[in-house]
Amino acid sequence: MQPSKLGEKYDKIAQWWHDRHEQSSYGVSQFERAIEYASGGTKALDVGCGAGGRFIRILQDHGFSVTGLDVSEEMVKLARRNHPEHTFVHQDICAWETEETFDFIVAWDSIFHLPLAMQKPVLSKLCRLLKKGGVLIYTFGNAEGEHTDQWHKDTFYYSSIGINENMRLLMDNGLSILHLELDQYPEKHVYTIASKPL
Repeated sequence: MQPSKLGEKYDKIAQWWHDRHEQSSYGVSQFERAIEYASGGTKALDVGCGAGGRFIRILQDHGFSVTGLDVSEEMVKLARRNHPEHTFVHQDICAWETEETFDFIVAWDSIFHLPLAMQKPVLSKLCRLLKKGGVLIYTFGNAEGEHTDQWHKDTFYYSSIGINENMRLLMDNGLSILHLELDQYPEKHVYTIASKPL
């Protein structure tokens, strides 16, 4: 599934997503663990930022200015309304290019929607966009391959290169693994925190 098609699917549920997650604690403890590793800096990137909310607020409370990226135009509109002091871009991370680098990067429940062939290129891109001393947190599936699921009366696509390949790719790109956890076991949901050494 091309990311533009995924964006259209999320457009349809953007307001529902906002209402459900605005005050949600989902992922907050994991995110705060990653923030503890952040030793400084002021620039953060949120890949698949959705309508903003809890993660943007935590980053803001820690002094970060945030650039949010999402393939859903409606999500980006909501994020701009919710957090006018930050920057939100309607873009596909597969194609998006920037000269900026970031002290903190989060991709929570977003890049597992990418086409399987884009998993390694996008993860390598996130590693390149991370400054020395920076922290990356993202989620992926504990499986290898691709599948679809029905959700909100629609079909959503998922892919993963699995735990070993994710860890290998991070290390090949010069990052150190700080934390790895199947945080919703027995579901195959994994999050990892990594940093780029100074």
